[in-house]
Amino acid sequence: MQSAPATPPTSESLLALFALPFADLMFRAQEVHRRHFDPNAIQRSTLLSIKTGGCSEDCGYCSQSARRDSSTGIERGKLLDLDEVKVAAKAAKDKGATRFCMGAAWRGPKDGDLDRVIEMVRTVKDLGMETCLTLGLLGAGQAEKLAAAGLDYYNHNLDTGAEFYDRIITSHSQQARMETLLRVRQAGMKICCGGIVGMGESRGVRASLLAQLASMNPPPESVPINHLVAIPGTPLENVPPLDPFEFVRTIAVARVAMPASYIRLSAGRQGMSDELQALCFLAGANSIFYGDKLLTSGNPEAARDEALFARLGLSGC
Repeated sequence: MQSAPATPPTSESLLALFALPFADLMFRAQEVHRRHFDPNAIQRSTLLSIKTGGCSEDCGYCSQSARRDSSTGIERGKLLDLDEVKVAAKAAKDKGATRFCMGAAWRGPKDGDLDRVIEMVRTVKDLGMETCLTLGLLGAGQAEKLAAAGLDYYNHNLDTGAEFYDRIITSHSQQARMETLLRVRQAGMKICCGGIVGMGESRGVRASLLAQLASMNPPPESVPINHLVAIPGTPLENVPPLDPFEFVRTIAVARVAMPASYIRLSAGRQGMSDELQALCFLAGANSIFYGDKLLTSGNPEAARDEALFARLGLSGC
């Protein structure tokens, strides 16, 4: 397990990185990346929605909130059967994914549902894949049950900087998310925790988010950086897209701030050109979500990713 830096970066120090000339920041990120990782290896994960829609929360970016079912067109689904999950996990492995992530649209899991999800974890582990879950807020004893089942990672994003959080979500606090992450750490599991950029936040908020992540002890082993997918019917549907170079800068600053973490290109990749993705890899991104869909939003098809990897001389890991 990685350790926290002796002196975690501050928002101010990360803002100074953001402000560097683009080439200087990229060079700095590449130096850090090459000290800790194979620069030409990309870890591939697949994400499956095991329970879609009907979530009680009001996250402004999300189409799965029960508060906006009618405006986003998302149909509420039941928890998938074990056989459906096994088929999807095997297909993901056959396409080169090494980690299988499962997400459920809940505020947090009920114990009965958690027992069914634990069977899914064991089934995926039996296929020889790493496992990750995102189920929302965890209650007392639930993280320990997941750890005992062999879960490798638990995903729970901070989403955005603390000072911007209540402009995006009001149904629960960022502190509640931190409490779930603490439970996950205390149970001995690894953390997958990042955020979403392009929600109308300032560069200062992006720096604040990355500083929060980097100051965790230890920092998250996996850090997904999502670009907002402005879904019609959500409160953020009309937010202008983030400047592509600013997105690359965010990846680069995340790499410098968290040298030993996997930095993952997550939601929003479908709208990125091959050239933009290549810049993100150059900036230190070394993980992607792989497959046709991320929960309810599209994702580049596996064949397109394979072609891009071949053009860039990248391999899976």
